[in-house]
Amino acid sequence: MQRQSATQHIDILIDAILVTVVWRGREKLHFINPVPIYEVYERWVRKFEQNRLRFLHDLKEQLEGENDGET
Repeated sequence: MQRQSATQHIDILIDAILVTVVWRGREKLHFINPVPIYEVYERWVRKFEQNRLRFLHDLKEQLEGENDGET
């Protein structure tokens, strides 16, 4: 990846507030901003995660019940 391409990608991340910039003299430091990523997790992933975990728990209970009947 060329330097110009990398700079364009970083600029997009900065515009999306996923990366923050700190200037220290002539140095430009980039840091990941975890807050927007966490907000996406809370808003979208967690909603679906709960159903998936409930399904896996129920499946585990059902399979363990079948195994108890075999012994």
